[in-house]
Amino acid sequence: MNLRIFSISASWAISLLFNFSGRAAEIIDDDGLFVRLEKPASRIISLAPSLTELVYATGAGDKLVGVVDYSDYPPQAALLPVVGRFDLLDIERILELQPDLIIAWRSGNPRSSISQLKNLGLTVYIAEPKNLTSIANHIYKLSVLTGTQEEAKSTIQEFNRTYEELRTQYSDRAKIKTFYQVWDKPIITVGGNELINDIIELCGGENIFKEIQLIAPKIDQESVLIRNPAVIIASGSNTKRPKWLDDWKRWPDLTAITEGNLFFIIPELLQRHTPRALIGATQMCTYIERAREIR
Repeated sequence: MNLRIFSISASWAISLLFNFSGRAAEIIDDDGLFVRLEKPASRIISLAPSLTELVYATGAGDKLVGVVDYSDYPPQAALLPVVGRFDLLDIERILELQPDLIIAWRSGNPRSSISQLKNLGLTVYIAEPKNLTSIANHIYKLSVLTGTQEEAKSTIQEFNRTYEELRTQYSDRAKIKTFYQVWDKPIITVGGNELINDIIELCGGENIFKEIQLIAPKIDQESVLIRNPAVIIASGSNTKRPKWLDDWKRWPDLTAITEGNLFFIIPELLQRHTPRALIGATQMCTYIERAREIR
């Protein structure tokens, strides 16, 4: 997909812009609801680590007053007050921080807690970035709500430029069967309706479990062997290469093993819907291209 969100939808964008004289703005969130602010938000709470990163990407990080656990990037985010986990929110703590905008994760935060926050009179923006192109879109929308369009502009432009370069360079090349492994016991992968599938396709790869529409599907070893991927990329749980990635060497006839294509990418570079996903995408494209050159 060609990412030209802001050049092809100028009329839509103009209708959403804050007027710097102070007029209110309305943004449609991912629940399809209008979110209205009379002035740019100045006290923001983010309810997902990826959304915290997006706020910083807009240039509004100094307006954050609360985050959830594991909001660790950029480093200063880890110093902010914590209002619970993404799936277990501390409503009392949120109220104490007096936010004028809460940014919530549609599929991750408890819907009952979000409804409670709205019923208490708090303004909530529901976000659900689904693919690479939606990341730039959310940066833009958040910049409107925070009054930081000028600060966000360079981030959006750089994101668009990098995406377009990767798409042009890799997406139309010979497809390489790719297996992305999130975990080992049970074996967890990604289906066709996830950010990582989008990245695999951007790189000219073919996700061997694309037909699965579940989030983080569990699969068995035999199904991987039958599909015989040419590349295996693992994430794990931290910045270290998981030892279980080498378990695939027990099957020396597997194409990924015979061609030496076992790779590791730090999970937060691929599993968070933030500008850093393009850093992970660049690494993935490099690995898939290496496999392509061998073939």
